[in-house]
Amino acid sequence: MQLAASSGLLSLGMFVVGIAVVALLAGSFWLGARIKLREPPRPRPDEQPHLPPDGPVHEVRENREPDEVPVMPKDGRALTPYELTNMQTRTSASKTRPRWSRGSSGSFGGGGLGAH
Repeated sequence: MQLAASSGLLSLGMFVVGIAVVALLAGSFWLGARIKLREPPRPRPDEQPHLPPDGPVHEVRENREPDEVPVMPKDGRALTPYELTNMQTRTSASKTRPRWSRGSSGSFGGGGLGAH
């Protein structure tokens, strides 16, 4: 019966926990306000980015092809990744767009029927 009886100490503990939570929330709002005051002000409308004088930039469509990987001589040692250059791409001479096989989605696991 004594465990079920209300205790003044338990209610005092809950009150202290509630006050601590409110103090923590108030402190977080105060800290957020201080951080916001240190930030630079928002840009004015005249400081916003504008379109270039010749209008919006348009998309350029071109085919790219990779640089060739160096060919190894038959008796030479294999090149390590550190000896290869950063593989760049260049503009392709071909203007036709590459296409996937008919009936394929073009990606692995894309849900297409695949080439039959």
